[in-house]
Amino acid sequence: MKHILIIDDEDDIRDVAQVALETVGGWQVSTASSGQAGLTYMQTTLPDAVLLDVMMPDMDGIEVFKHMQANANTQAIPVILMTAKTQTSDQQRFFDLGVTAIITKPFKAMLLADQIAEILNW
Repeated sequence: MKHILIIDDEDDIRDVAQVALETVGGWQVSTASSGQAGLTYMQTTLPDAVLLDVMMPDMDGIEVFKHMQANANTQAIPVILMTAKTQTSDQQRFFDLGVTAIITKPFKAMLLADQIAEILNW
């Protein structure tokens, strides 16, 4: 069974995404409410993919992604950024960093699993 880690500081976003991915995708879903919590989680459990919010206090999604890239254990995990930033320049900057894909917020919960499955060829 595929395992996705959702890192987002907003409880409602995490809850909606988790329910959608478990129900529609049939995947195992873990959540973290901050970038640091997500990185700590990945020290012991490696997910198949990470759904990562860009705008978070303390450590934003880009910083989390850079930490993942610097760690041999986590650098191969596909990262899908969730962001309300829809400008082409922002998105290009994210792709230049090496993220797998970008899903814009607000996302459609019932389509989220299909979007991710398509992105990751699951």
